[in-house]
Amino acid sequence: MNVSKYSIKGQKMSEKVELPKVFTTTFRPDVIKRAVLAEQSWKKQPKGVSPLAGRMVAVENWGPGRGAARVPRIKGSRTHSAQRTAFIPQARGGHKAHPPTAEKKIIEKVNRKEHLLALKSAIAYTASKTAVGDRGHRFEDKMEFPIIVESKAEVIEKTQDVVRFLGNLGLSLELMRIKIGKKVRPGKGKGRGRKYKVPVGPLIVVGDRECPLSKAGRNILGTTVISVRELSTEMLAPGTYPGRLTIWTEDAIKSLGERFG
Repeated sequence: MNVSKYSIKGQKMSEKVELPKVFTTTFRPDVIKRAVLAEQSWKKQPKGVSPLAGRMVAVENWGPGRGAARVPRIKGSRTHSAQRTAFIPQARGGHKAHPPTAEKKIIEKVNRKEHLLALKSAIAYTASKTAVGDRGHRFEDKMEFPIIVESKAEVIEKTQDVVRFLGNLGLSLELMRIKIGKKVRPGKGKGRGRKYKVPVGPLIVVGDRECPLSKAGRNILGTTVISVRELSTEMLAPGTYPGRLTIWTEDAIKSLGERFG
C-alpha cells in the first residue's frame, strides 16, 4: 500500500511511500494490554526486609500462673520494668506479620511470539485515524495516517524548529492540549521527583538514534523521539491503550521494513 508523505513545511508531497507489511497486522488490543503490563513489570525493583528484622532480641515466655499474657517478653529480671513484650508482630519493635520478600515474583512473562505480535499490532494501530482520535489526540481532519515525513526532518537541530515543524503538520492543538493538561500530582509524589503529571503527546520515530532531531525534540513537553530499534509496545500504547499519535520519518519506514520484513 502506498501513502503520501509530508514535507517539513507540512505540505503533502507528490511522491508516495510504500508501507511495510507490518502495517497490515491484525488489531489485537488484548495482546497489546498483556505485553504492556509485562513490560511495566520489568521496571519494578525487588524489595524486602531483613529476615532478622525485629527478631534480634532475647525473649522468654513466662508460662501460666502469673496473671500475665503468655507472650514473649524480654529476658532479664522479672520485675515490672522487664515485662515489655518483644519479637511478636503486635509488640513494639517486633517483626512484621507478613513483610515483603525479595523472592516474590514481580516479573510477568509473555511469550516471545505473542510479544512480537503485540508490537506489530501496536504499530498497525498508528495507521488508524479513528484509533488515534479516540485516544484523545488532536489533529486536523485533513491529516492522513500513518503520518510519514521526509528524511530532512531528522536533521532539525533546534527545539523551536521542531515545534514549528509539528505546527506545520497541523498538530498545534495537540501541543496546546499537552500544555493545558499539565497538572500538579496529588499526594506524596510531589516530593519524590514527580511533581507534575503530563499528558502523553506525539511519538516521533526516526531511523538513526544519533540524528540531531533526537536531541532537539526531547525537550518538548509530552513528546518523545526514539529510533525504530527502541520501539516498544508500551511506547506505542501507553497505559495499555493503543493508537498513540506517531510520526514516522521516511528512513524510519525503511528501517521498519528491514526489521519486520
